[in-house]
Amino acid sequence: MRLSYLNLSGTSLSGQIPSEILKLSNLVSLDLSVNDVPGSRVELQKPSFENLVEKLSNLKTLDLCDVSIDSMIPHNIGNLSSLTFVSLRNYELQGRIPSSIGNLSKLLHLDISLNELQGEQPISVGNLHSLKELDLSANFLSSEWPISIGNLKLDLSQNRYFGELPISIGNLGSLKELDLSQNGFFGELPTSIRNLFSLEKLDLSFNKFLGEFPWSTGNFSSLKLLDLRSCGFWGKVPHSIGDLLGSIGNLRSLEAIYMSECNFSGQITSSLRNLTELVVLDMAQNSYGGTIELVLGLSLNRLSVLTKATSNTTSQKIQYIGLRSCNLTKFPHFLENQRDMVVLDLSDNRIEGKVPKWLLDPNMHNLNALNLSHNLLIGFDQHPILLPGNNGDLVTFDLSSNNLQGPLPVPTPGTVNYLAFSSSLTGEIPSWICNLNILESLVLSHNNLSGLLPQCLGNFSNELSVLDLQGNNFSGTIPNTFTKESRLGVMDLSHNLFQGRIPRSLINCSKLEFLGLGINQISDTFPSWLGSLPKLNVVILRSNIFYGIIEELRTGCGFSKFRIIDLSDNRFTGKLPSKSFLCWNAMKIVNARRMMTYNKIPDILAGIILSNNSFDGAISASIENLKGLQLLNLQNNNLQGHIPSCLGNLTNLESLDLSNNKFSGRIPQQLVQLTFLEFFNVSDNYLTGLIPQGKQFATFDNTSLDRNSGFCGRPLSKECESGEPPTIEDHTERSEESLFSGASDENHSDWLCGRTCGRIGSRVQLQHGNYRMDSGEVGNAAKGNKEEEEDT
Repeated sequence: MRLSYLNLSGTSLSGQIPSEILKLSNLVSLDLSVNDVPGSRVELQKPSFENLVEKLSNLKTLDLCDVSIDSMIPHNIGNLSSLTFVSLRNYELQGRIPSSIGNLSKLLHLDISLNELQGEQPISVGNLHSLKELDLSANFLSSEWPISIGNLKLDLSQNRYFGELPISIGNLGSLKELDLSQNGFFGELPTSIRNLFSLEKLDLSFNKFLGEFPWSTGNFSSLKLLDLRSCGFWGKVPHSIGDLLGSIGNLRSLEAIYMSECNFSGQITSSLRNLTELVVLDMAQNSYGGTIELVLGLSLNRLSVLTKATSNTTSQKIQYIGLRSCNLTKFPHFLENQRDMVVLDLSDNRIEGKVPKWLLDPNMHNLNALNLSHNLLIGFDQHPILLPGNNGDLVTFDLSSNNLQGPLPVPTPGTVNYLAFSSSLTGEIPSWICNLNILESLVLSHNNLSGLLPQCLGNFSNELSVLDLQGNNFSGTIPNTFTKESRLGVMDLSHNLFQGRIPRSLINCSKLEFLGLGINQISDTFPSWLGSLPKLNVVILRSNIFYGIIEELRTGCGFSKFRIIDLSDNRFTGKLPSKSFLCWNAMKIVNARRMMTYNKIPDILAGIILSNNSFDGAISASIENLKGLQLLNLQNNNLQGHIPSCLGNLTNLESLDLSNNKFSGRIPQQLVQLTFLEFFNVSDNYLTGLIPQGKQFATFDNTSLDRNSGFCGRPLSKECESGEPPTIEDHTERSEESLFSGASDENHSDWLCGRTCGRIGSRVQLQHGNYRMDSGEVGNAAKGNKEEEEDT
């Protein structure tokens, strides 16, 4: 067959490339790219990549982007002397770049990014004199500056390159794009960088450069993007920011400037207005001062902002505006004529009064993120309150942490995140909520909302992952309308007035991780039927009217991911769920003892709170399997028998409360092994004998032992009849800070709920906060050509 061109890109193919392709020896162009369908990829295993190169020797274009190969670049690739275009992006390549690649003298474009290539770049790459674009980003390449490179578009980002940039970088006069971000380059920039007069993009972010940035280096009249984030540069920005890299007249092409998290200082003046093409200016987390009339993304500086509009500020069409933490006390007037905004972030200021009518203009069709959180706003100038936004795009509204009064503002149908927690909003959840069919997060906690929940709440959006209505006055029953398509991961309805039973349709929520129903009036038995949910790890049912014994599964295990269970202040009876202790596998894992910021449900906390119920019987020895347990609170029940010595095996335990029960006998000496124990209480029992000595027991006062008449020994004044008990060892300083420092028996439950429930609002902002302008997140959206992965 004399087939010359084969293009099967983007056709959703999957599986092995057939060996018959090797018979197409006349192929000049082969494109199998972008067939990465969910769960499957095109594979090149048999035949191998080496076989392909050997048989298709006439190729000029080879595009295997997103094909799975899991091999090295074959040495014989240098035999394809006619190649002009090669893309092996995201190809699972390993090993080193072969030196034979330098034989491809006609090559114009080479993209081997997003692989696992290692080692140094071969010197032979310098032989590719025709090369116009070279992308080696997102590999594990490591060496000093590859001096031999000289081409028009160069991307070495997200590798392990290091060292100082050589003076010879100035020889790349034809270079249009230079991306060295996320490497280990250091030292001062060479002055020869002024010779790169053709640059349109310069990205030096996330390196270890030092010294002052050479602001006056050259004539970058074509520069559109400058990114210096987290570089270590310092010093004063020139009096006129228009002097960046040259005179203001030569920077008219600038569309985006990123200079956050450096050590820049000085004044910012009104010359910004002359950058007429500017879309994004991110200068957050520096030490700028002065007064400004127009700023984009100047969060967390030492600025005050004039809100007076000028002819220049009102004529510019600005898309991304970030004035977070800029000491604003009212809305800047220049915003009044900005109808093309995509992102507006005015959070963390001191803006008072009402949201003006012009900010609610329905003509702002491009808006997809509005953040007014953490201000002093009391309401809206317009009724009914219709929030602006792009009806056909993904929209985020954050009105949280204000003093807003009145009903909930009406969002656009395309809303994805609706955050309005910690305000004073009143009324019911209106029926329009049922129209938000792509909503992912609904966070209305800590308001004065009331009434019944809409019946659609369980099924109006299959995308809903966070539902947080805690801290309101909702009443009635929880809708029993959750469907199998549900993606709900977090549901917190605690601190309300709900009655009735837990809706049985929650069994359909296979992704549910957090269920908070505490402090309501729910009357039901323990929901053992939820044990089949594969991800459920936090259940808060405290302070309700739950009753009866905890039914355990007759066969199999449930709640294998359980890490926190709070059943306190209910009416449970019967024995402790000893069989369940064998099933709660997540509590058996001892995690690293460290504090962290949680993007998901915290996985380093493990607690059982069963206090203030009517459980009876003994503590089963099966509890010793829960090695990762940090908090155990069984106070105020009818538990009997001896305190089991196996509790000494729970060496991760930080809080143990067995008070107000009917325990007898001695405190097991094995509890001295609990060297992380910060809180201990066995008061109001029938315990006797010697009190264990040493280690953590030297830190507990008498109140933890009160009303046990048979105790003797330190810290009590009563001596034992047989004399002082031997001291095992003195209390030793622990090397790690406890999670329960200062805890008391009254706030353990609140502590756990605070570490979990209280993170929900902030977690939503972390997960869905790409509308914020800190750390260049909006910048990444504007740049569009760089992909960043989040560590979850």
